[in-house]
Amino acid sequence: MTENKAAEVEIGGKRNWRVVLLRLLMLLVFSLLVLAGVGFFALRQIERAVAFHPERSGLNEPTPAGAENVWFANRSGNRLHGWFFQTQTTPARATVIYFHGNGGTIRNVESIGTRFAAQGFNVLLFDYRGYGLSEGYLEDEDGLYADADAAHEYISRERQVSPNAIVLYGHSLGTAAAVDVAARQHCAALIIESGPSSGRDMARVVLSWLPGQLYWLAKNRFDSAGKLSSVSCPVLIAHGEQDQTIPPEQARALFNAAREPKQLVMLPGTTHNVVGSADDKYFETIAEFIRNSVPQN
Repeated sequence: MTENKAAEVEIGGKRNWRVVLLRLLMLLVFSLLVLAGVGFFALRQIERAVAFHPERSGLNEPTPAGAENVWFANRSGNRLHGWFFQTQTTPARATVIYFHGNGGTIRNVESIGTRFAAQGFNVLLFDYRGYGLSEGYLEDEDGLYADADAAHEYISRERQVSPNAIVLYGHSLGTAAAVDVAARQHCAALIIESGPSSGRDMARVVLSWLPGQLYWLAKNRFDSAGKLSSVSCPVLIAHGEQDQTIPPEQARALFNAAREPKQLVMLPGTTHNVVGSADDKYFETIAEFIRNSVPQN
């Protein structure tokens, strides 16, 4: 073999190896992109599964005594279902919009309507899209806030309730919806019961195995603590000291973030389901807070 031919073979061999290496590199990059895409999709599904636990209701389930079936639409055109409890006290001192947690339906919290109606308040209980009889499918926090806006608009426009008489009352995930509305709309008072301070703080609890650097990938922020600086109405924060779902320190973080006037109620021996274990004294505390926050007609 001549020197020229030997050189050509050597150069050709180097080119072939470069082509092979380039192809392997491209395959590696493609595989990493696929894995990243699958991982990102999986994280999104996990995030939604953790945040929302929708349950449906039967069409023939009875309406509670003293409640009226009501329907109103969100901005996506989904019809949302609720119960409106009219107090026998005339005129009503305030109208409470109640935002339930990430599981169950208004059927699980109908006692809220009856108990506060007896205290002289009108009460709206409603289900987010995909819950109870409400149409649609709840995918993210934007949908939650849109449904909360629809409930607020129903009370303010269709029921013609003054902002000075509207009280927003959220439990657990529902506190994120209540805080979001209160940060953008004028209202008389805000009640945060068993609420998380933020989605990031909850991720550290629920997804403790997930590297902290990945928290920024989350679609849902639920940044109630960050929004409280924009809330100008009186705020009451209630939390069970034995809450194993949302640590009590998150209630303290919310309290520190809120503006005055504000009130913190920590309930000894009480878990996440505050209403389920609360006595009459707790309901009277809430009712008194509402009376003090709403001007007398």
